[in-house]
Amino acid sequence: MKDPVLKIIQLFNEQGDSEYGGEPVTQGEHALQSAHLAMAEGAPSSLVVASLLHDVGHLLHALPDDAPDQGIDDLHEELGYRFLQKYFVPAVSEPVHLHVAAKRYLCAVEEDYFALLSEPSVISLELQGGPMSPIECKAFESNPFYQDAVRLRRFDDLAKIPNLQVEPVEFYAELLRENLK
Repeated sequence: MKDPVLKIIQLFNEQGDSEYGGEPVTQGEHALQSAHLAMAEGAPSSLVVASLLHDVGHLLHALPDDAPDQGIDDLHEELGYRFLQKYFVPAVSEPVHLHVAAKRYLCAVEEDYFALLSEPSVISLELQGGPMSPIECKAFESNPFYQDAVRLRRFDDLAKIPNLQVEPVEFYAELLRENLK
C-alpha cells in the first residue's frame, strides 16, 4: 500500500487546482486556508488535519465541478470519511464526516448563521437536507466529535479568500503522520 501521506500530497498536487463549487478559490486553496485558520486558532493537530482534509471527498470523485448546480449532492463527506477512516484516527475522520451536518446544525441553532453562507453553500445546503430539525440537532449533539465538527465548519466557511498566502500541503506532512492510526 502506498504511504497515505504521500498519497494525500499527490492527490492535492494533481487534483487541488479543480474548481471549488463556484467559490473564488480552488479545492486546494480552500483546504490549505482551512488548515491555516485552524493552526492560527491553536486547534489541536487532529483538527488542523481534519480541516486540511475535510473536502478530500471532492478530490476523489469524478463528478463535474457544477454538480450542485445540476441538483447533485456528491456526498463528499461520506466519500472522504470512508477514505480517511482507513488511515487516520477518529479525531480526524469523524469531524470530516460531520462537517456537512455541522452546517445544517448551525443553520438550525444560530439565528444569523445562514446569512453568513456563500451562495454555493446555500445551494449545497438544500441538497444536503436544509437546516436540522430539533430531533436531528439533539442526535448531532450526542456525537463526541460534534464540537470539533462545528469548529471545522467555521474554518470551512472562512476559507474562501482569493490569493491568500498559506503554506503548501507538504508543510502538513508531519501533522498528517502524527494523526495516522
